[in-house]
Amino acid sequence: MIILWILLGIVILGILTFVSIYNNLVSLRENVKNGWSQIDVQLKRRHDLIPNLVETAQGYMAHEKDTLERVIKARQQAIDASSLKDRQEAENFLSGTLRSLFAVAENYPNLKADQQMIRLQEELTSTENKISFARQYYNDEVNRLNTCVQSFPNTIVAQSGGFSKAEFFQITDPAEKEAPQVKF
Repeated sequence: MIILWILLGIVILGILTFVSIYNNLVSLRENVKNGWSQIDVQLKRRHDLIPNLVETAQGYMAHEKDTLERVIKARQQAIDASSLKDRQEAENFLSGTLRSLFAVAENYPNLKADQQMIRLQEELTSTENKISFARQYYNDEVNRLNTCVQSFPNTIVAQSGGFSKAEFFQITDPAEKEAPQVKF
C-alpha cells in the first residue's frame, strides 16, 4: 500500500513538473513573439519615415535620382519580406541604402540645413536606436527560449509539446552592425 502511495506521488509530481515546464515554455515563446512585435513596430516607423526623408531630399538632390530610387526599392523589399531571414536581409539592405543616401546628402549644404531634414534625421536616429534595443530584447528572449528548450528535462516536454528553437535576429554584414550615421 505504501508503494502504491509512493508511485502515485511520483506520478503526480511528474505531471506537475510537466505542466510547470510546459507553461514556462509557452511563456517564453510568447515573449519571443512579443520581442519580434516590438522590432516590427519600430521597423514600421522607420518605413513610414523614409518617404518623407526621400521627398525632402528630392528637391535638393535632383542629380542623385538613383540613390533615392534604391532607398525606396529597399524600403519596399523590407515591407514585402515575409520570413525572419528575408526580413533580416531586407532590413540590412535598407540600412545600407540609407547610409548611402546620407553620405550623398553631405554634398548638399542646403539640404543639411533644411529644418524638416534635420527633424527627420533626429526621428530616424531615434528610431534606429529603438530598433537596436528591440533587437536586443528579442535576442535575449530567443536565448532564454532556446536555452530552456535544450535543457533537460525541458527538452522532453518541448519535443512532446511542439516547441522548437527560435532564430536570432542577426546582422551578417559587419558594416550593417552599426546604426546609420546621419549628419546634416
